[in-house]
Amino acid sequence: MKILLIEDDNDTSAYIQKGLQAEGFSLDRIADGHEGLLMAAGGQYDLVIVDRMLPGMEGISIVKTLRGANVNTPILMLTALGGVNDRVDGLQAGADDYLTKPFSFAELAARCHALLRRPPVHQEITQLQVGDLELNLVTRRVTRQGQLLLLMPREFQLLEYLMRNTGKVLTRTMLLEAVWDINFDPRTNVVETHMSRLRGKVDAPFETKLIHTVRQVGYVLEQK
Repeated sequence: MKILLIEDDNDTSAYIQKGLQAEGFSLDRIADGHEGLLMAAGGQYDLVIVDRMLPGMEGISIVKTLRGANVNTPILMLTALGGVNDRVDGLQAGADDYLTKPFSFAELAARCHALLRRPPVHQEITQLQVGDLELNLVTRRVTRQGQLLLLMPREFQLLEYLMRNTGKVLTRTMLLEAVWDINFDPRTNVVETHMSRLRGKVDAPFETKLIHTVRQVGYVLEQK
């Protein structure tokens, strides 16, 4: 387990590092808030311990920024401010636990172990990407090479399904059921019509084609 400690007091930082390494943890320590934020945002840590008062960027701002960027790494906040409102501020900012100074190392270690026992938070997928094609599920924006593609709602649904199944050959029946909620109907050409329109927006203006026809089978979206 790897821990990031963001603490500007050298004696406190060294004390925590020595104790947690004795507990079997790997630990990186940094004294500057802004640099600590950049390290924490990289997502390489199982736990972040952050002091509230820091040079560069204070702890509350670090926590808010990480949570705003959907970084769900457990965070333990350390502070000399032990008032109820101070603890509430830290927890509402997104910290998972709050420990006031001075503290016993035994309690710090116990809180670290408790946070690390929690099941990981699975982030909801909000962005799909295949090559230079990007689809944002929240804003419903689709871009290719940075250019905005204006899709109708059904075209968006069709592209989303193709991108969620990148590299898989999807039959006409599969597309009808997934996008239109229609069971097999040999008389409808709705798939072909919408696929043609979608290709006109996603592929026609660009050199590299992403949507391919698999003859007598269906369609596949992939970067060849």
